[in-house]
Formats: sequence, structure tokens, C-alpha cells
Amino acid sequence: MVSVLLVDDHLLMREGLRQLFSLEKDIRVVGEAVDGVEALQKIRHLRPDVVLMDVHMPGMDGIAVTRQVMQEFPEIAVIILSMQQQNQLVLQAVKSGARGYLLKTTSAREVAEAIRMVRAGSVFVAPEMTDMIIKEYRRLSEGATGRQTIETLQPKEVEIVRYVAMGMSNKEISEKLSYSEKTVKNYLSTIFQKLHLRDRTQVAIFALRHGLLLDEDV
Repeated sequence: MVSVLLVDDHLLMREGLRQLFSLEKDIRVVGEAVDGVEALQKIRHLRPDVVLMDVHMPGMDGIAVTRQVMQEFPEIAVIILSMQQQNQLVLQAVKSGARGYLLKTTSAREVAEAIRMVRAGSVFVAPEMTDMIIKEYRRLSEGATGRQTIETLQPKEVEIVRYVAMGMSNKEISEKLSYSEKTVKNYLSTIFQKLHLRDRTQVAIFALRHGLLLDEDV
């Protein structure tokens, strides 16, 4: 059962989402919040598996809340909800540590699937925005170097980075490589340390920046 906290300043939106998830046997709404401050209070108290959060709220917005959640509870998956398909907004959400970005026009089936995927450790971005994110990161990262260099990785580590960027969970990667999940976790810990990264979202961004995704992966 996946526990979900709903964060949106519009009552109708929260009620609609709650009604939607009542039809899903494996998703349970454990609480609601109307703004960023209340969201952090509820997150600290309830420790939900997933936070479904509006990006625009009075006071503390969804990006700022996500950044704080990642500092305190990196195991919690945040999905940002927005009415806007803006490049900069999506990139800010990903950089803040969000594992998902959905438009409020997304179908009920996709929202439920996104919750399951991020809970399993994958990243979910609305399909209509995937190409935009990849192109934007490639544009921003042209010539970028710094501490994150691909030369520090072994071939198998590069392969795992690529699978993470494709949205595969640890279980899926372990099946793909015929490894145990523990071995995959150990590889990821080493990758995080080598690249000075803290989570799977940042690993996915690293893969995009360094062109590790093949055309057929996108």
C-alpha cells in the first residue's frame, strides 16, 4: 500500500484526487495540506511514501518544499503537479529532487501509475515534456565539466546509470543484469559517492548531461 499526502491550495483539486485514489486498491491518501508550511508539518508527522504537490501555492511554493523534503526525508518521493508546461519550471522541479512532474491535465490512470513508479524508485515525467527536458539539459550542459566526470565510472557503473535514467527500478536493473538487488544498491552507492550525487534523480540528470541515453532509450 502506497501512502500519499495531497498538497494543493484548491479544495476541489484535493477532493478530486482523493476520490480518484479511493478507486485504487494499492494507494491510500493519509492526509492533505493547503500550503507549503502545512505540507512540511504533515510530512514530518505522517511520513508518507509519496507527496503529490502543487507547484504554485501561497507562501512556500512546491519547489521550495520539495528541496526541504529532500534534505530531511530523501526517501520520500515528491511528484510536482502544475498547470504549466514551462521548461524552467520543470527543470527547477527536477533539480530540487522531485521524482515526478505531471500536468494537471494528466489522466487519472497516469497519475496513479506515476505514484507507483516513483514509490518503486523510478522517475516519472509527463510524456509530452520528456523531449523538452532532454534537449534543455543537453543545451545547458554543453561543455560542462566539474567534479562529475564520466571517466570516474567503470563500464558496468555507466550501464547502471543509463538504466536509472531510463526510469528502471533496482529490481528491474537486477533482473536485467542478473544481479541481486543488494548488488545493484551497492553499485548505486558507489556511483553516488564517485559523482557526488545524492539520489536517483540527480543520476538521471547526469546521464542526460553526458549523453548516456541512446536514441532508442528516449
